[in-house]
Amino acid sequence: MEAAYLAVARFLKVHGLKGAVLVEVLTDSPEEVFVVGRRMVPVDESGAPVGEELVLRRARPAAGGWLLQFHGVRTRTEAERMNWVWLGVSRGELTPPGPGQMYLHEVDGAEVVSEGRVIGIAREVVGLHGELLAIEVEGKEHLIPFRAPIVRSIDRSARRIEVDLPPGLLEL
Repeated sequence: MEAAYLAVARFLKVHGLKGAVLVEVLTDSPEEVFVVGRRMVPVDESGAPVGEELVLRRARPAAGGWLLQFHGVRTRTEAERMNWVWLGVSRGELTPPGPGQMYLHEVDGAEVVSEGRVIGIAREVVGLHGELLAIEVEGKEHLIPFRAPIVRSIDRSARRIEVDLPPGLLEL
């Protein structure tokens, strides 16, 4: 059964004195997700709620992520009391991934295929903007660019990521 919430941000730190928090963005469309009035819930990494619902009061891009402020959280002390790590949004409120896309939480365990054969297993997307894919190949972790032309296709239903690696990349 799929979790009711999808993590869209990861808490990084409290920012300033007025209850703002800096978050790492876990979505390709932050402008659509971080809108005033959006209801968000602190979640664990599986998407299960671990705190009370929060309503977004302000949101803006910032160096290193997005700055978010919530109704009812007006001071640094109040923001520091929020002991959550991820923020989730109800799955039904988000646009599902399109062709050639998958949710970040679906990456872990996906097969990585090159030239028709499985070369490893995807473990996570790394970097503030998801620019690297960590894959496990024969017990060793490798980081590869997670964008075209390296990534040729993504098959969400098959949990498969097809890549075209430059010669020698996995030998580094």
